[in-house]
Amino acid sequence: MTEPERPTPVDPSELGFERIVYEKAPPRATITLNRPEILNAFDFRMLREIARACEDASWDDSIRVVVLTGAGRAFCVGADLKSWGEDYLGNPGEYWKWFGAFKDAHDRLREIGKPTVARINGIAVGGGNELQMACDLAVMVEDAFIRHVGPEHGSVPAGGATQWLPIMVGDRRAREIVLMCEEIPARKAEEWGLVNWAVPAAELDSEIDRVVENLARKLPQTTRYARQHLNFWRDFAWHQTINHARDWLALSMATEEPKEAIKKFLEKK
Repeated sequence: MTEPERPTPVDPSELGFERIVYEKAPPRATITLNRPEILNAFDFRMLREIARACEDASWDDSIRVVVLTGAGRAFCVGADLKSWGEDYLGNPGEYWKWFGAFKDAHDRLREIGKPTVARINGIAVGGGNELQMACDLAVMVEDAFIRHVGPEHGSVPAGGATQWLPIMVGDRRAREIVLMCEEIPARKAEEWGLVNWAVPAAELDSEIDRVVENLARKLPQTTRYARQHLNFWRDFAWHQTINHARDWLALSMATEEPKEAIKKFLEKK
């Protein structure tokens, strides 16, 4: 990746991305999480690349809508736990740095200044669900599911889930999702308001096209300001909690719970 001299968009080929595919076909830009061999689990570099792509899209006046999706059979299963096990368990300082990249990717996505649509092409687990929740709208294939697993893996889902689920689905359902760690099928996610539309896989792209075309017709400045207002409660909950979560989760990496949980998870693989 290169650092720009001014807020000028560039051709995606100039950015040197390795973990994502970033494409621009005005009025749409598409960010594809591209680690299909591990179900698009994100590591530090992927998070940095997401942030940089969002920054570029925010500067490009020809882009009116940004679509976030995954390569292969999953949308995203959250953090790369193998990387966690190798680099961050027992190392709170390094985890704190990693979480900074996670926070920055979220902030860039949420503050992009134009509508964002999650194209949920497969399962969205943990931080993967938090990424889709950071988008304005979401279209999900009906044979996929959403799930949180933090209480089973030694990590509180405080990167969006604990803040935004009560806003999106209500308090009781939020607690069910976080504490029960059960799969939420796409149709139930649609019914609960966790996604906007659940569609057959064959209709996913046509539905995304419909949503993008609708959004692209809107006035960009007015839409940007409308989003700013709509983000009020998300931003309030996020900024009141995220740095506390960053520090607490970093310290937690030095305790036995996450060490044992991630060790068991990796042994199963």
